[in-house]
Amino acid sequence: MLNNKMRRGVLVAAAAMLASTAAHAGGLERGGYNIDLLFDPADYAAEAAATYVNPQRDLKNVRDNIPQDGNLNGLKNNDVRDTEGYWVPRIGLKAGIGDRVDCLLDYSQPWGAHLNPGRNWAGANDNIETKIDSDNYGATCSYSFDLGQGQFRVLGGAFYQEVSGFKDRLVFDLPAGAPLTGVGRLSLEGHGWGWRTGVAYEIPEYALRASVVYNSAVDLDNITGTLDLRQVPGAVVAPLPAANIPVYGSASMPDSLEIKLQTGVAPGWLVFGSVKWTDWSQLQSLPFCPVSTKSIAACTTGSPTEATSLDLLYRDGWTVSGGVGHKFNDQWSGAVSLTWDRGVSTGIGALSDTWTLGTGLSYTPTENVEFRLAGAVGLLTSGSSGQVTRNGRTFGSRVSYDYGTDIVTAVSTSLKVKF
Repeated sequence: MLNNKMRRGVLVAAAAMLASTAAHAGGLERGGYNIDLLFDPADYAAEAAATYVNPQRDLKNVRDNIPQDGNLNGLKNNDVRDTEGYWVPRIGLKAGIGDRVDCLLDYSQPWGAHLNPGRNWAGANDNIETKIDSDNYGATCSYSFDLGQGQFRVLGGAFYQEVSGFKDRLVFDLPAGAPLTGVGRLSLEGHGWGWRTGVAYEIPEYALRASVVYNSAVDLDNITGTLDLRQVPGAVVAPLPAANIPVYGSASMPDSLEIKLQTGVAPGWLVFGSVKWTDWSQLQSLPFCPVSTKSIAACTTGSPTEATSLDLLYRDGWTVSGGVGHKFNDQWSGAVSLTWDRGVSTGIGALSDTWTLGTGLSYTPTENVEFRLAGAVGLLTSGSSGQVTRNGRTFGSRVSYDYGTDIVTAVSTSLKVKF
């Protein structure tokens, strides 16, 4: 049976329909963490959502800075599309247990990346294709009690994450017709656990909800994979062998803290906003070493056993969003929002500030079913990438390039069933 608060459900849901605006944030973020379904006033609710994001980042004035591994200047493109579109799915099932406890089980893909400039550009010695995927399985519960005019919630949960990916780059440019391609591939996978905790306060009569949620880091302490150098001449990669080398390393997916607020301001009107901090700065240079060297030395940045690395040099991310929602009638409501995401690149890479305008519609044909459709368009601000020095070590020396103000678009749809 539906909770009496369902009569206000469409208005309260307005702030949640704009997931498409958050699907292209800084770092490796895609869907991030979303537990809004936990707050649905229905006793039971199931939701399935999918967002398609199409970032259109173009690199310009590309220059190969290390011609010794094959001079790509003048032979390859100096302008290239760097990004690929991607889907972000999310599934959740929420259940009320008595009058005080609510629990949510969910599946999401919080992290990911897909850069695919291809081989025919002057920066192929830095990247041909990089792809990262993730799967997240979470369980979160809350306990609520009366406080003043509303209810106070304490929530907590845990999640299990699997992260995998690969990077191809041109290690050495070989002439056409050569028996080898000169391309090397780093393939990796890892897994780990995380946890979350938070509090929230709600006054349903005013559609008011304020929440603070912390998500812990996920330590991927035992990343395993291979460094495939079989397509590279042995003399080029010596002292490493031209072989498929088992490697290992470690990394931590970032912790985050998010504050959300929404409140009714007039009959049928809602305002909402959020501020989120994400600890992307812990992803700097990630070294990977041959498994055969585990007994020789620890795999750390700059260690003698380091075979390769993923150099990110991120800074912390900040995401600020605000908007307004309106209930047109018992079946239709809509919302519009503006989001600023601070870029995390610090001299290498093209993750600059992003400004995104999002809008969405919610259609509720019955008390038990809700459809949502949202869209977003954003500006990826300009910048440049090149050689930088951190802690006495040089990064980004293989390639330099500029990028202008580019566009990202997104569309999101979801179906929620309540009972």
